[in-house]
Amino acid sequence: MRQLADYQSHIEEFRKENVDVVALSVDPLDKAKETVDKLQLTFPVAYGLEVPRDADRVGAFWEERRRIIHATNFILDSDQKVCDASYSIGPIGRITAAD
Repeated sequence: MRQLADYQSHIEEFRKENVDVVALSVDPLDKAKETVDKLQLTFPVAYGLEVPRDADRVGAFWEERRRIIHATNFILDSDQKVCDASYSIGPIGRITAAD
């Protein structure tokens, strides 16, 4: 959740640069809404992603045992091509808003 809050705290900077922020989650609607409300997120948060189907579709790193998608960050250029990516099973090495 800390990473979502980080992106939200920089949302105006992203908007000035014409950059969209979108989050994806395996959480069901009620849990995703709880997170959106708690962090007062103003960017879209997709919910209910299925492992492995949706994780494979977006190229995310997922874990079979817990059926979760690990933190996966992508930066897309204006042609929607991946120009940077980060896969992390912990808090170190993730793409931050400042990046």
